[in-house]
Amino acid sequence: MDVVFLAVSFGVILAGAELFTNGIEWFGHKLELAEGAIGSVLAAVGTALPETMIPFIAIVFGGGAAASEVGVGAILGAPFMLSTLAMFVTGAAVLVMRDRRANREDLVVDPDVLGHDIAYFGVAYAIAVGAALLPADLLLPRQLTAVLLIGLYAWYVIGHLRAEAAQEAELAPLRFHRLDRRAPAHPAPPRLRIVTVQVLVALGCIVGGAWGFVHAVEGLSSSLGLNGTLLALLVAPIATELPEKLNSVIWVRQGKDTLAMGNITGAMVFQSAFPTSVGLVFAPQIWSASAAGVAFASAGITFLSAAAIVLPMLVRRRLDGRALLVGGVFYVAYVAVVVASLAGGHV
Repeated sequence: MDVVFLAVSFGVILAGAELFTNGIEWFGHKLELAEGAIGSVLAAVGTALPETMIPFIAIVFGGGAAASEVGVGAILGAPFMLSTLAMFVTGAAVLVMRDRRANREDLVVDPDVLGHDIAYFGVAYAIAVGAALLPADLLLPRQLTAVLLIGLYAWYVIGHLRAEAAQEAELAPLRFHRLDRRAPAHPAPPRLRIVTVQVLVALGCIVGGAWGFVHAVEGLSSSLGLNGTLLALLVAPIATELPEKLNSVIWVRQGKDTLAMGNITGAMVFQSAFPTSVGLVFAPQIWSASAAGVAFASAGITFLSAAAIVLPMLVRRRLDGRALLVGGVFYVAYVAVVVASLAGGHV
């Protein structure tokens, strides 16, 4: 039964991702936003909701140390998955679809925009992880750190919203366009209200599908006897990061590389600010490098993977699909670390 539920949930997420990528492009077009803002802010925040809600509910409403541990594992697992597995999946999609892409293996992106995203992520995440070194009873510094992180993200968003909208490719018809009988047929632009309805329906599918996927994975893990820590660090984040991965694959297929990569890097910035603030404020005893050593080790892998992808891109001023595959190497390395720690009883 869990396998069937898993397949259905994946289908719901896939349908939601298709509706979302189509709807969020039209939403940004109606607001006259730059493509970078659409990918790094609108799309990133929207698809980051599933993995953001899981730690928030676990920590704030779950109660108990076990729930907080799951929440902290999910907070750290999200940027780790984005910087490793999501990058790998996007790179693999570029290589698989290269014969159908105008630029084949090269991604048409602005290195400065991606570098800007990763720089904000690096600063914010370093601050959040650094706060884990503070004694757990020092609440005020942790609360101030949370305020600083949210302020940094607000400044990041303002920077993207100030960017001028560039000439964009022709947009595909809005999937819900036919439901609005008052609007003229495509290629006339749809009304903002029907665009908003499609985006909200898509988010509902993504959140609901991710919730079902996680519960199905939990059921399978329980029946297979998997360790709970392994589930929190590795299995659950794979499920909750599906929207970003699927959105990026869809945009890669359409040749919209700025949206594909911005969806990932923008989500990394969001995850470095809001979910980490939840951990800092509501789980100070668990948001500690000494209390969750192996979990916090994922932060080091996250930094290394992001640097290994972005720094060569900034030097070469180009990015190709093969460069993104390095994320898979770091993911496998961390899985080995977690499995070894579990075997040794150190988690």
